[in-house]
Amino acid sequence: MSIYDSLLADVQLPRFRKIHMEVPKGKIRREEIDGIVRERMTECAVLARLKPGETVAVGVGSRDIRNYDRIVRSVIDVLKEAGAKPFIFPAMGSHAGATAEGQEGLLRDRGISEETMGIPIRSSMETLIIGKTPHGLPVYFDRNAAGADWIVTVGRVKPHTDFHGAHESGLYKMLAVGCGKQVGAAVCHSGGYGLMERNVTEIAEVVLQEKRLLLGIAVIEDAFGDTYRLEAVSGERFGEEDTRLLAEAKRLVPRIPFHKIDMLVLNEFGKDISGAGMDPNVTGRLGAAGDEKPYADRIVALDLTEGSHHNFAGIGNADVITQRFFEKVDFLETYPNCITSRDLAGMKLPAVMPNDRNAVRIALHTIPGGASGCGWRIVWMKNTLGLGTFLISEALVGEARGNPLLRVDGKAFEIRFDDQGNLCQDMLVCFDGIN
Repeated sequence: MSIYDSLLADVQLPRFRKIHMEVPKGKIRREEIDGIVRERMTECAVLARLKPGETVAVGVGSRDIRNYDRIVRSVIDVLKEAGAKPFIFPAMGSHAGATAEGQEGLLRDRGISEETMGIPIRSSMETLIIGKTPHGLPVYFDRNAAGADWIVTVGRVKPHTDFHGAHESGLYKMLAVGCGKQVGAAVCHSGGYGLMERNVTEIAEVVLQEKRLLLGIAVIEDAFGDTYRLEAVSGERFGEEDTRLLAEAKRLVPRIPFHKIDMLVLNEFGKDISGAGMDPNVTGRLGAAGDEKPYADRIVALDLTEGSHHNFAGIGNADVITQRFFEKVDFLETYPNCITSRDLAGMKLPAVMPNDRNAVRIALHTIPGGASGCGWRIVWMKNTLGLGTFLISEALVGEARGNPLLRVDGKAFEIRFDDQGNLCQDMLVCFDGIN
């Protein structure tokens, strides 16, 4: 018996029930994307501006967007048919270690390469200064993209994990941060998250003044990460549409449906789940933006996803992780992003426990004046995309039954751990139905 087993032996987990929550779901199938993108780009009524042979720089980001490769390829096909000569450039700020090779590699991992897209990828960290904001900040832009006749961006619109405003993660932010590469992203973050919305807005509007932004493809996803809406937005309408689409995206983000819980357990954490690894708009821990519901006293993350590429930025919002999580972290993959955003909190690591059992035990043990035994109020999820099906402790069942959006399923059961103290593999069926 380890010292942890000895010190935490008295901490007992309650029994759990599976729960289903009704949330809006996207209905766009992968095979429909080509037609939808073509229709939206045609409705946008800007393709006629293209002259045969003109170059179009297509900005593609780092986020793990469902069907991203299909969406980008559809955009490219339409541009080609209009007589343009498109090329792709990574529009991802300082991500992928802030290197040209890393950013091209990240695109490849998303299924976006010269072979799959049929056009060149020009990945470079070099930039040009194209103007200044009203507050005197230089506006940097990818050098390759700045040399093109036209620019098109393809990205997701969703609530940001660290600040709120009219423009968060979306059309404007991709221009201000993604297209500015590492140096542009650093400038945008120079005032901290308190000035991010202002800086994003002012930098993006300097870019738009160049009048070479042909259009942007905006992707909205549902709570499970599926494609919910695709829109094509002309450069002239970027501001108003970014705000409108953000409001729609916010309505699609469900919260954990309880005002206060003792512990939230996530089987996995990762950049392919949220830019912050676990979506603060779901957990209630918004970092620089402050805490909101559901006010979890402790958050435990058991593993780091392969899709994170060892980037652990944001795990400081959790309280406990496991040894296997810690063994997957890579400081060189994480710190450049955090240095660029001046985010020391993004580099922090929680307490590390040797296995899943002791991770959840120590989280409960350290809650001052907490409940015990069957009284613990616990939510256990696959990840923050898993609000369709998750587990709740028995102490929450009564509250769940009073919520018309929730359905309690099956009999109560105990969480089982293997001989190493990790979650038994057959327990994963408890999360069936989660993407």
